[in-house]
Amino acid sequence: MEVKDSIDDIPVQDPPDEEFSAADLTWTKFGTTEHHIVDVALIPYDRVEVFISGESSNVECPTRFHIARSRKREVDGLKNYKSDEYLQHRLYWCSFGPENYGAGGTILPSRKYRLNTRNRAARPQSMRGCTCRFAVKRLYARPSLALIIYHERRHVNKSGFVCHGPLDRDAIGPRAKRIPYICSEIQQQTMSLIYLGIPEENVLKTHLEGIQRYCGSDARVNNFASQYVQKLGMIVKRSTHELDLDDQASIRIWAERNKKSVFFYQDSSDTDPFILGIQTEWQLQQMIRFSHHSLLACDSSFGIHKLKYPLYTLLAFDSRHHALPVAWVITRTITKQDVSKWMKALVDRIYTVDLTWKIIGFIIDDPAIEFETIRDIFSCPMLFSLWRVRRSWLKNVINKCSNIEVQREMFKCLGKIIYSIWNGTDYMIALEELLKDFVDQTAFMKYFKSCWVPKIEMWLMAMKSLPLASQESCGAIEAYHVKLKLKIYEDSQLDALERVDWLVHKLTMEIHSSYWLDVYADESGSFPAVKEEYISSTSWHRALQIPDDSVIFDDKDRLFAKVVSQKDNNLTRMVWNPGSEFAFCDCSWSMQGNLCKHVIKVNMFCESKEDYPPSLSHQAFQQLLVDIWRKPMDDSIELDQSLAWVTQMHQKIQRLVELTTSSNIATVTNNLPLKWVGRRGRTFVGKPGEGTLALPPISRNSVKRKTVSKKKNRKRKRLRTLLNNQATVS
Repeated sequence: MEVKDSIDDIPVQDPPDEEFSAADLTWTKFGTTEHHIVDVALIPYDRVEVFISGESSNVECPTRFHIARSRKREVDGLKNYKSDEYLQHRLYWCSFGPENYGAGGTILPSRKYRLNTRNRAARPQSMRGCTCRFAVKRLYARPSLALIIYHERRHVNKSGFVCHGPLDRDAIGPRAKRIPYICSEIQQQTMSLIYLGIPEENVLKTHLEGIQRYCGSDARVNNFASQYVQKLGMIVKRSTHELDLDDQASIRIWAERNKKSVFFYQDSSDTDPFILGIQTEWQLQQMIRFSHHSLLACDSSFGIHKLKYPLYTLLAFDSRHHALPVAWVITRTITKQDVSKWMKALVDRIYTVDLTWKIIGFIIDDPAIEFETIRDIFSCPMLFSLWRVRRSWLKNVINKCSNIEVQREMFKCLGKIIYSIWNGTDYMIALEELLKDFVDQTAFMKYFKSCWVPKIEMWLMAMKSLPLASQESCGAIEAYHVKLKLKIYEDSQLDALERVDWLVHKLTMEIHSSYWLDVYADESGSFPAVKEEYISSTSWHRALQIPDDSVIFDDKDRLFAKVVSQKDNNLTRMVWNPGSEFAFCDCSWSMQGNLCKHVIKVNMFCESKEDYPPSLSHQAFQQLLVDIWRKPMDDSIELDQSLAWVTQMHQKIQRLVELTTSSNIATVTNNLPLKWVGRRGRTFVGKPGEGTLALPPISRNSVKRKTVSKKKNRKRKRLRTLLNNQATVS
């Protein structure tokens, strides 16, 4: 666009509408040697107020403009003047700026208080650091004309983000004083329902029920609540993952906007790989709540082949032992140096909330992970989960072999390779038997030799050196993996899978809302259908619903077990190789590679039968007890230490068994010893440590009050001394 250097070359515009804005004008680039290049337009001076009114009625960012600065000259005050000299100069600023009273915002350094200028925003807390501003010059040479100079047309803050209006999620309008109180719980509930596609009428009904607990029933409250739900719905519809055409720049913008939900961010460079750690405030609360003195687990295998960067998920087990995502890490690197970076950042973030937080175990599913780093950072023992191995082998056996009899025999032979760790035989014997007996299954053998044979020893060594996790935890992790797969891949396109910002948007919006609503429905009972679906989301809980008399064993050869269907009594499911983690079921859920409820139910029965071998996790537990039981040197300190450790472990296991098996929690807690803590320590966030007194932090306000009180006392003493001296003189 051509840059004009004289006002005389700019045409005068007078739109015919009663009210017009910047969108109705043609803007010209104007600049001289003394001034920077800016966008200008020339209009009649008597239509300036109409222009300001039109700018204030912007649909996307409704606002008002205040006069931030004003200068004026007397008529005939200049003898020599240029064409752009002003008779009157006013700088109009959006009323949502320039100060920022929002979260993380500050007022101008030179301003100790808010200016009481006219046409400002309704309250100081409405100001969000908006940089939108324009100047109006009433020309000295032509007083009937006004030069509009737009410095910033967008309603954005210094970071370039929309800071108010419908496109801003944190926006509050001038009527915020009359809007009913909406706590974060109600807001998150409403957002979750909208993201999950619930009709707006049902969302509004649920939203009203929530706010009426605080405001009661009122026609005006209902009206504002309806507007609030419509606004949230508009935000959801307009929200997009693509903040920039470049994926890397888009993620950078998202991380800048959502600092509270990012615990670690490292942009990709020539020396450093890309790492993005995501944890919302709600996930942080759940991590402290459910993993303290409990377990953490990981799902490290999602999107390895389909996504641009694989997704690593940290999982905590809630009150129903369901896997709950408490942190997401998007990265391709698994080196010790890079893993320790984001793990230390995550642990440090937790310690800022609760210094007493500690887990008792971490479950991994990949031996390639630097578990020594995890052990050092979390200061806990490691466990290994078989869910990933079992799922991968079962899916490929079913997909690459069409005969169901061959499928179950092949899966049984694969299980023998894992069981060889504990029965004392060489795993190579079971491996050679597999390769020899199923040599005609070329598709599976090609996959197995290329993907598993080179690293089978590494996996077996990890399983032997680490305790094995139970089937319940394996089923919970697998249930999360399956749900995540359905949510991520159901509506995705190939180009979307190659963008990290799309994955982040999917996780923080839809996945996060889904799990929040699940936990909320389970604890509050507000949504019975959601609660019922959430409870039965794992195969372990579905197995508990199968009656015992529905399981029939083959007592002759112990080759299989039958499970009668609960929906159709004429339908039975066959479970081959019962009692093993590698049992094979012919139901549709198992044929997709999942751990089904029939296998879990049959294995529950096999634990109480002597004819069937114990599970792998039970064998690993027995081996640990045997190692502890080994007799040390008689009458030595080692004997005392061993006795103390075994006694402490026995007490902890006994309490844990009582808690999990008791139907009344009160009977268990009444028998626990009392632990006295400081009275003020009860308000400490998280659970106080045993035997320690939680001291309250000293706030700045209390220090300031003490300082002020000391100054007042000094003044009173001086005044008292002065009065006494006067009385003595008189």
